[in-house]
Amino acid sequence: MRFGVLVFAAAAAGVLAAEGGNANQNSLKPLDSHLFHSLNKISPPIVLPDQTRALYTTSRYDPEKNKSFSFLSLLDTVSGESTQLTPEMEGERISSPMWLNENTAGYVFKGALYQHNLQPNINGTLFYNTTVGISSATYRAATGQLFFLADVYSDGNINSVAGYKEKEKNRTDSAQVFDNLWARHWNKWMTPVKANLFSVKVPLAENGGLGQAAREVNLMQGLAPSVDPLLRWEAEGYAVSNDGQHAAYVVRSPSPDLSWSTNVDIYLVPCNGSGQPELLTEAYKGAASNPVFSADGSALAWLQMETPGYESDIRRIFVRNITTGQTHSVARDWDLSPHFMIWSADSSVLYTLVQSRGDSKVVTVNVLTGARAELTGSGYIASIARLGTDRLLAVYTNTTATHDIYTIDVNSVGAPMRRLTQANREKLHDVYLGEAEDFWFAGARNEQVHGWMVRPHGFNASQKYPLALLIHGGPQQANGHAFSYAQWNPNMYASAGFVTVQINFHGSPGYGQNFTDSIRQQWGGLPYEDLMKGVDHVIATYGFIDAQRLVALGGSFGGYMANWLNANTDRFSALVAHDGEFNLISGYYSTDELWFAEHDIGGVPFTANGRPNYERFNPERLAAKFKTPTLFVHGASDFRLSLEQSLAPWTLLRRRGIPARLVYFENEDHWINHAGNSVRWYSEVLGWISQWTTSPPAPSHG
Repeated sequence: MRFGVLVFAAAAAGVLAAEGGNANQNSLKPLDSHLFHSLNKISPPIVLPDQTRALYTTSRYDPEKNKSFSFLSLLDTVSGESTQLTPEMEGERISSPMWLNENTAGYVFKGALYQHNLQPNINGTLFYNTTVGISSATYRAATGQLFFLADVYSDGNINSVAGYKEKEKNRTDSAQVFDNLWARHWNKWMTPVKANLFSVKVPLAENGGLGQAAREVNLMQGLAPSVDPLLRWEAEGYAVSNDGQHAAYVVRSPSPDLSWSTNVDIYLVPCNGSGQPELLTEAYKGAASNPVFSADGSALAWLQMETPGYESDIRRIFVRNITTGQTHSVARDWDLSPHFMIWSADSSVLYTLVQSRGDSKVVTVNVLTGARAELTGSGYIASIARLGTDRLLAVYTNTTATHDIYTIDVNSVGAPMRRLTQANREKLHDVYLGEAEDFWFAGARNEQVHGWMVRPHGFNASQKYPLALLIHGGPQQANGHAFSYAQWNPNMYASAGFVTVQINFHGSPGYGQNFTDSIRQQWGGLPYEDLMKGVDHVIATYGFIDAQRLVALGGSFGGYMANWLNANTDRFSALVAHDGEFNLISGYYSTDELWFAEHDIGGVPFTANGRPNYERFNPERLAAKFKTPTLFVHGASDFRLSLEQSLAPWTLLRRRGIPARLVYFENEDHWINHAGNSVRWYSEVLGWISQWTTSPPAPSHG
């Protein structure tokens, strides 16, 4: 779907320095909201072909000015020294760092491509610009080709976009007419404008300046035309071979069943536009993703779901020989689902990222035998890039360390990683960041379920503390051992005085595909039982938890679960439901992706066989049992779960005289995307759960 935000927590990796202070914890400051939102965030690095340098961006938010800034940096991968290349730029974030040649960097800012001569703290000069903004750009110096995505109309021509927009401005009405259910997705209504993949020759001149740009080539022009202009082909991602000869792009085929089909395909095409796109995934009706070319360009690998209609199916690795067209699947005995991969320098191994028991690990996969080996342990590897023949450049994080760049020795399994950046050392050196303490317990079906706990700031074992249960979304997502910059960072709750608990209930990935699949038609069953038994376990195990002061919070599926808790237990003092679901039946009729409910809940609610599946775990069916004070949060442009899914339970509680509050964000969708809104979100949420866990509880505002 994804039906919810990915929620991160973390277990600290002992070999890596924590960014939060680890001296006497009582002398450390709590992690407050303003500091949290001002932290530096770094991008995945882009390695120079000589393997000694890399580019990355840093972005930050200034809560006092309510403005965001970003800049480009050069990293020496040998010494670990970073040099800031550009001044801080306000507003739109610098993106798509790239190498134009060994002495010239490139980056996209406000839709245009700039070049930079690697001198510190200067602005780049314009390298390429169009009448429309470009994004997701990359460059191949060997051929002087630039590749990028750009939004165009049905003719696929960049140069005609301005004319189409002028016609739109002169319309006398604002009607939008739809004949297909794929009328909106996530937070946007469908329009004739779609992202297409382009290539254009823009060579560097001998003096390092801008050469003469050729005409842009739309690499998707060979696809069959769509009858409905609102459903045209749209690129969701792409890859280009190192030699610039081939591109592979990810598209959702326009068809009448888009809203209930997970079919996403990959096409292969010559980069010069001389041939027709070749469909590589016709045999499968599940979602394909992550195409990546081998170093020598002879092979293409991708990740493939094989089950139609199931967005959380296991991802299988497929490898295609570009010359012969032969394709084979690798490591089919693997019970975990990789979500990213790159090739080794000799094209014999794929380095994959896979969730495993709360961690994101690097696992090598032999492309011939499928043999696998884990390179990393606890913590969360967020991205990897190849660095020479024997190292990887990785972005790593854990609960006590924000994202930073490290090197990994691929020949030394389990060897400590070497840290190259410390993006937030000065900001966090005297701030409490609690480590995650893992635990396992017998959950539903008497199967072992995994969770962890972060102790509160200023912890004293002789005192009793309230507990905050953070419930992840998805539901086929998982809490991870990482530092989150979003709304569910466990240390934000720990710094507010809560023992913070996260549980990867049945349905979470990283524990085998059967565990992930088990949530089907069990939304209010197995996960609910896991959460209740998990709370019982930590209360029985840790004597410092006050069983009379419990709160539960969640977003998306976690918001659904908050509503389900409200209907089935009174053990929580307060709840928070962010963009959750209250009525599974009306939720089906108003969502943008029907495949999710049809697979997970089972069938459709307008048939005799399907209706009972929707009623079984429908919180609205048990509305009379709601009794717990609840804070509801919702974004106006959430098309996954419409605003009514929060308005309805808020109305229910208020009408029945039960304390409830609604926080409505007019400019948000399924997530909180604006930093200023995130500051307010934490203020409202932490204020609500603190209000109901004082002793005695503070009076309600309502």
